Amino acid sequence: MQELLFAYTQAADLWHFEQRTGALGYLRIAGVDEAGRGPLAGPVVAAAVILPPDCSVVGLNDSKKLTERQRERLFDEITGAALAVGVGSAPPALIDRINILQATRQAMLQAVTALLPAPDYLLIDGITTIPSPLPQQTIKQGDSRSASIAAASIIAKVTRDRLMLAYDQQWPQYGFARHKGYGCAAHLAAIRSHGPCPIHRTSFRGVREFCGLADAAASWHDPVTLQ
Repeated sequence: MQELLFAYTQAADLWHFEQRTGALGYLRIAGVDEAGRGPLAGPVVAAAVILPPDCSVVGLNDSKKLTERQRERLFDEITGAALAVGVGSAPPALIDRINILQATRQAMLQAVTALLPAPDYLLIDGITTIPSPLPQQTIKQGDSRSASIAAASIIAKVTRDRLMLAYDQQWPQYGFARHKGYGCAAHLAAIRSHGPCPIHRTSFRGVREFCGLADAAASWHDPVTLQ
């Protein structure tokens, strides 16, 4: 009984920010989050999600605390239940040019701009706002404290993982299907052996040291178009 009560309280707490913001008169509150700030390869992907107040999706949580199977199930449930879902991305070349923080903000802005209907308030994971005139609130660890941000974290994570699976077909020597571009030992060893490929972030340590090796960078044809 105590475990059941705890789970119920935890689920109710996830709606605290949405309920408080709704009480101020805002009707379309979007949670915004990203996936892929830390990897050595691939884009950073952001998502924005507007959930209805009576949303019945069970199990919302920070995507990093969920299994792949749970994320895939919740991805389908969120897209089916949400009032709107938007996705944005920033490719490695942009990350290298303007840095990962600014590229993440741009990807988040893309995701918000893609929402239809448009939101009237933003709840953003982390501590940095985005360049939008919409009223917004940043929330530390928001992906485990806000239902809308948790939903966005799942959409962003699953979308990015699917991209990395597609890139693995183009560059199987790097093992993107296994590590999704993060800097594990096997990935670092592959970079040392083959040099970077076109989706590596050449400004990141672990990649930039080996940029002179790259004949790996023959023509790149992006295999996936973000929806």
